[in-house]
Amino acid sequence: MSYKKYSSKTVVYGSRKYLNKKKYNLLNIFVLILFLPLTLYLFNRQTGIFSRAYLDLTGRKANLIIDLIGSNNAELIRPNLAQGGEEKGGMLKSVITQVNNIKPGYIRIDHIYDFYNVVDQDVEGNLVYKWEKLDEEIGDILAVGAKPFLSLSYMPGAISTGSEVEIPKNWEDWQEVVKNTVEHVSGIDNLGISDVYYEVWNEPDLFGDYKVGTGKDYRQLYKYAALGASAAKKTYPFKFGGPATTGLYKNWFDGLLIYTKENNFRIDFYSWHRYSKHLKDFENDFKAASVWLEDYPEYSDLEFVISESGFNSENDSGYDNEYSAIHTLGLYTLVSILNIKQDVKIFTFEIKDGPGDTQYWGRWGLLTHENFGQPVTKPRYKAIEYLNSMQGISTPVYGQGSWVSAFSVKNTNGYKLLVINYDSYGKHYENVPIQFVGLPSRKFIFRRVNFLGDTIEFPVETPSDNWKTEILMKPNSAMIIEIVPIGQFD
Repeated sequence: MSYKKYSSKTVVYGSRKYLNKKKYNLLNIFVLILFLPLTLYLFNRQTGIFSRAYLDLTGRKANLIIDLIGSNNAELIRPNLAQGGEEKGGMLKSVITQVNNIKPGYIRIDHIYDFYNVVDQDVEGNLVYKWEKLDEEIGDILAVGAKPFLSLSYMPGAISTGSEVEIPKNWEDWQEVVKNTVEHVSGIDNLGISDVYYEVWNEPDLFGDYKVGTGKDYRQLYKYAALGASAAKKTYPFKFGGPATTGLYKNWFDGLLIYTKENNFRIDFYSWHRYSKHLKDFENDFKAASVWLEDYPEYSDLEFVISESGFNSENDSGYDNEYSAIHTLGLYTLVSILNIKQDVKIFTFEIKDGPGDTQYWGRWGLLTHENFGQPVTKPRYKAIEYLNSMQGISTPVYGQGSWVSAFSVKNTNGYKLLVINYDSYGKHYENVPIQFVGLPSRKFIFRRVNFLGDTIEFPVETPSDNWKTEILMKPNSAMIIEIVPIGQFD
């Protein structure tokens, strides 16, 4: 701020002229303050200019350049799904065909001990196992073509000191339960399922109020679970890890990895949950975890797993409409372009709504509950379907924006580009330049498939190996652009 114009030569503090001017200025300021909020509200309501202007000033527009000749090491993320503890048993039975259609790699379930009554004791106090109910649920997972991702939760009543979220009476009993679980599910002479994931607990910082390094210490849960898993005999390969906290927390990350390193306990993956409307939060998680991991070179192969994801951990009407679908597409696109060194898995939560008073009640499911007839697919289900059409070898895409992002694949049929315009506030329009570089043929079919919309297709003939177009994208929209060279991929 400059004070030059208020020098003693221009302002006479005792003069009536100054006082009148001051009074006039104060009146103007008062009127401005009084009416400015209303003016801004009405103006913004009509045009959205202020919101969009602010976003335009704080973000960058996309200028997408797709290198059709090149390829990169990015591995496309296969969708994985998680089902919450909405009901005891049979949660997937009514939707097997529909879930099979979207081809998840893994399905995560929790409550495997308290919902399925796996563990009991005989009159002599020996542990007795009843696998029938859990086996039925695992059978449904296999029936949809997925593999099980099992959250080792919660504490079996037969060995707990209290409720299902408390510690066991005897830690060796917990160790034995985990050992038998791994031998039963992954055992060569039992269910014989390879590559199962075993995750120690579910949201321990919430369910049980566990800490790291003090009080009710999660590391004890992990220690005896790890000892049990390592003692399992005659098994197919499996993965073991945790802690599935409600978010990514550095004290948990360091606390667990230091503990496993010092005690030589097994940990193949580090998991957490993330619910946020802002995709930047997911990006920040992966970047932070990658930086933290640099302090642990012994764990350079550690996998990162977000074992529950969504835009809101509470019920939200957005789960019943297109908002959740675009968020899901945006999340998978983000992970596809982040170039994370670690292997990554993301689980979309959840598969099916729990029973409610109405068919649509803002629950997290991709499908509605069968209490209202055959389960109905929601837009987020359609998003997974849409995503699955992007099969092939990943090719480089440059010029990503703050709202608009994209990834590309090539296969024997041509090229595909998935473009997302995601704005958590639902206001950002963008005219997106898209340039394809290195076309194998100067004649091709251009096809644009709008998410939950129409398909536009026309032939193109270009004088060079490069071709550029511009497409206006509405807020929270997605499209797949296909380039099918004529005479090259017949």
